[in-house]
Amino acid sequence: MTTASIAGVTLTTKANVYFDGKCVSHSYQLADGTKQSVGVVLPATLTFGTAAAEIMECVAGSCEYKLDGSDEWKKSGPGEKFSVPANSKFDIRVTESYHYICHYA
Repeated sequence: MTTASIAGVTLTTKANVYFDGKCVSHSYQLADGTKQSVGVVLPATLTFGTAAAEIMECVAGSCEYKLDGSDEWKKSGPGEKFSVPANSKFDIRVTESYHYICHYA
């Protein structure tokens, strides 16, 4: 099921802008202290680095992703998630806007 809204959050209003605006997100914190971000990746092929482990949840659009150390591109669409280990990288390929929620571990 795709997440449509998030209740009870503290939102950081200043956007996180990466890759010359090809990725824009907003960070927020849930009442229990859990940190997440919600954003969009515009058509591009990008490489992200992680500090904490992440779960990427697709809420609209789609992407292909490749985890660090793998040669296999996998697809993720609405309602699907993929996990990225801490202290690693992943490549993401987007041909239509990819809207996501990033869940930090």
